[in-house]
Amino acid sequence: MKASLTNYRQSPRKVRLVASLIRGKSVAVADRELAFLVKRASSPIRVLLASAVANAKQAGIEAENLFVKEIRVDKGIVMKRQMPRAFGRASRINKRASHVLIVLGERGVETKKIEVSKNPPAGGSKKTAKPAAKAVTKKISKPRAKKTVKSHE
Repeated sequence: MKASLTNYRQSPRKVRLVASLIRGKSVAVADRELAFLVKRASSPIRVLLASAVANAKQAGIEAENLFVKEIRVDKGIVMKRQMPRAFGRASRINKRASHVLIVLGERGVETKKIEVSKNPPAGGSKKTAKPAAKAVTKKISKPRAKKTVKSHE
């Protein structure tokens, strides 16, 4: 299940510190760690995690089997502001925002893997056989002579 938070007014660099802490952990452990973490981004990410769990419950998935499969923090809008400086100048201040996406996975769910054999079956006809790879030739260019520039003194 997915849940997203857009235009959260904190820089992505600071939010990624919190996001990397819970990546790959079960929902219960991640919620416990976010509850005791002393970072400003921990509270909105905890609410986002609860929203993703609620989305999973709507789909009929039990919360005990869920884990944080992916959590991504992307760059949001950047508000540009100015701060007055000395001698009539102004310096720019960037007020950054973040987009946070959380994807929960379910433990114990088997996924089917399809094997593709690299070797063709024996006894194949010539029409189905692939031609051998062509040799690649590279043209080597000769080094150019250096140009001399006369200076007028």
